[in-house]
Amino acid sequence: MSTRKLILTALVCGLAIMLAGGVKLFQTANNDKKIEILAVGQEAVLGDMTVSVKAIIQGDQETIVTVQMMGVNGADAREGWRLLTGSTVLQPAKQTSQSGVSCGTVSVDIPVECDVVFAPTTGRITAAYLRSGLQKQWSK
Repeated sequence: MSTRKLILTALVCGLAIMLAGGVKLFQTANNDKKIEILAVGQEAVLGDMTVSVKAIIQGDQETIVTVQMMGVNGADAREGWRLLTGSTVLQPAKQTSQSGVSCGTVSVDIPVECDVVFAPTTGRITAAYLRSGLQKQWSK
């Protein structure tokens, strides 16, 4: 293969890559995804689980998120909950005896209401639940 043909092939490949990049940039620029923040008390369905946040209480010792869940027999009610505060994502803390209603397992037909406990927080917070590749968020 001659040098001219190789240079021409490289230029065609470069143009194809630039064109594909431009198309992707245009697609990304026109992507208007909006993050929906639900109000406390609103219900959401994520996959096979129906969930809602009933209350968010910020205290000196802990932050308690009261949740209601229904949908999967034997699922851990604490699993999937996160607390978003500023630039930090908090996992549930270990439940203590004075921390409200302890979370157990979920039922298919009977709503379970319990308290998910997090480390103490200040400022505006958002409770998030992740399941089946989906996420919903609640803020008071």
